[in-house]
Amino acid sequence: MNLAYCATGRSDAHLAHVNNYMLHNSAIDDFLRMQQRAQADGIDLTIASSFRSFERQAMIWNNKFSGLRPVYDIEQNQIDIALLDESERIEAIMLFSALPGASRHHFGTDMDVWDPSAVAKGYELQLNADEYAINGPFAALTRWLDDNMSEFGFFRPYHRYQGGVAAEPWHLSHLESASHMLRWQSVDAIADAIKSTQIGGQESILADLERLYAKYVTNICPPLG
Repeated sequence: MNLAYCATGRSDAHLAHVNNYMLHNSAIDDFLRMQQRAQADGIDLTIASSFRSFERQAMIWNNKFSGLRPVYDIEQNQIDIALLDESERIEAIMLFSALPGASRHHFGTDMDVWDPSAVAKGYELQLNADEYAINGPFAALTRWLDDNMSEFGFFRPYHRYQGGVAAEPWHLSHLESASHMLRWQSVDAIADAIKSTQIGGQESILADLERLYAKYVTNICPPLG
């Protein structure tokens, strides 16, 4: 198994199916135990997104870079991407979307979660901070995760904004297996992945990759508790 390929989303050999999603083999049991406990406590802990391939991340990136998908600032205001130079455009996108090859979703250890039982049928999930805040529909989910997720080996890598990726209260990571995968998601591995396809801003990204890696990939919040 090529773990550098796994860590950059170019292989799914480290994953297994759980319902409609794919998770890292080492994270599955802990997630299912956490989900079962949440259910007993009245929380329908549900995955909205888990593994994302390099190809999928590249499509998201290119659509944002070209303006086909919206890009937002830290206050959730839409940005006119056409007004930014290439370097500014890259960092604007990376506030909420990882570089292809650099997403933690490639690991299969990370997932975006929500509670569909807390909203009406047909609710369109936004994955924004207001939904998970004290007055949001997923406030009870947030509190439950605060109190319980560490028991099952999970934490929020983007618990707060610290100059890189914006705060994402919906994003959970399985600490042990994600830490292992991160070691294989090196600057060189990401560069190799990026060189394998055409993505917006490719030359600028490769020229500045070490700085971007430190700011957006390894700059995560430590586990709480």
